[in-house]
Amino acid sequence: MSDPVSPLGGATFEGLVRITELPPRGMITLKGDLSSAKLKTAAAKLAGVDFPGPRGAALAGENGLLWMAPDEVMVLLPRAEAAGGAATLARALSGTHHLAVDVSDARCLFRLEGPGAREVLSKLTPADLHPDAFGPGEVRRTRLAQVAAAIWMPGPDSVEIVAFRSVARYVFDVLANAAAPEARVEYF
Repeated sequence: MSDPVSPLGGATFEGLVRITELPPRGMITLKGDLSSAKLKTAAAKLAGVDFPGPRGAALAGENGLLWMAPDEVMVLLPRAEAAGGAATLARALSGTHHLAVDVSDARCLFRLEGPGAREVLSKLTPADLHPDAFGPGEVRRTRLAQVAAAIWMPGPDSVEIVAFRSVARYVFDVLANAAAPEARVEYF
């Protein structure tokens, strides 16, 4: 079996912010009744973080839980643990209505770092990124220009973005265009 590789080989861009394509990370889509104590316990135990509330992001290093929808969370793990993690969830939730799928190979991940991260993203998404509306510990599913994405803030000047792997080049290019030094807006 070959080692997982990122679609753009770790591409970076320096402008208003630093844009980095992150190495492959394990991602498990977990769908089910998010009010179920059994589901919450299984997901939190696997990720090693508390179960988040609506629109919440609970993060600890490469591990995390992202609230994606009223019936869905994304489990983040080191890439090598994703397949086993999906199987662990399936065993823990046996007998309950759920879906646990390793989607790691279908996703790409980017990080924006710098005080202009909100400004750069504001050019591409309809999501309200004002600090009063979005900050660390929160996640949003949205669009970046013409493609679906999810965004969360590990810290005050850092944003991570997950999108479909098939649009990795497009996402990187629109982010780099929005982060070009001559594209400064100074909205925030």
